[in-house]
Amino acid sequence: MSDILLEVKNLHASVEDREILRGIDLTVGRGEVHAIMGPNGAGKSTLSGVLAGKPGYTVTSGEMLLDGESLMDLSPEERSWKGLFLGFQYPVEIPGVTNTMMLKSAVAARRKALGLPELSSAEFIKLLNSKLPLVNMDKSFLSRGVNVGFSGGEKKRNEVLQMAVLQPQLAILDETDSGLDVDALRIVGEGVNSLRSSDNSFVVITHYQRLLSYIVPDVIHVLYNGRIIKTAGRELAAEIEKRGYDWIIKEANEQA
Repeated sequence: MSDILLEVKNLHASVEDREILRGIDLTVGRGEVHAIMGPNGAGKSTLSGVLAGKPGYTVTSGEMLLDGESLMDLSPEERSWKGLFLGFQYPVEIPGVTNTMMLKSAVAARRKALGLPELSSAEFIKLLNSKLPLVNMDKSFLSRGVNVGFSGGEKKRNEVLQMAVLQPQLAILDETDSGLDVDALRIVGEGVNSLRSSDNSFVVITHYQRLLSYIVPDVIHVLYNGRIIKTAGRELAAEIEKRGYDWIIKEANEQA
């Protein structure tokens, strides 16, 4: 088993013929948490969408490998079966589909792809109920439509519940702190931390240091104008909070 879980090599991608990613190189080791920071319009959400295979993005060159296997020709569903999870900045509502129904279907599809037997209803409910305390979620949420009528914090906690049940190899959290108050941020952060292990990895995309006070990264990357222009340790987040991004951009331009 390789120590490298995600490897992105010279990735270029466009949206409607407009190049957004201009040569991304990123290596995430197994068991690591990487944070990607940067100003608005830097390409952070584009990177998460390209990795997950969201429609609307065109990869023009480069490579993406998850656990040594190329993601390039895989559909979003196939990528999820391989163990990739994307947490959305704005989770969608799905009326008429309960949380239980959605998660049972997702777990069954992934287990089938992995050649594992389907869980019985009793086994699945036991699994689901065992994960609820991680996000301080009441059982009543399971019978509600996916995210229907949920607050912003409840939607993000619901995504952490999905991660806990699906147990992805790589979870990409796209600005999961967006719209969260302090209590919801703490619950989400604690939930994510409880899922960290030596076998899985997280890529956390955020503007602010506050999320990284709860989910402490091993490595921080600054993305600007479609490229990673700085990589450093967790201490970089506090420096960005104090000084902003201008000094990093200036430093990168001087080195170019």
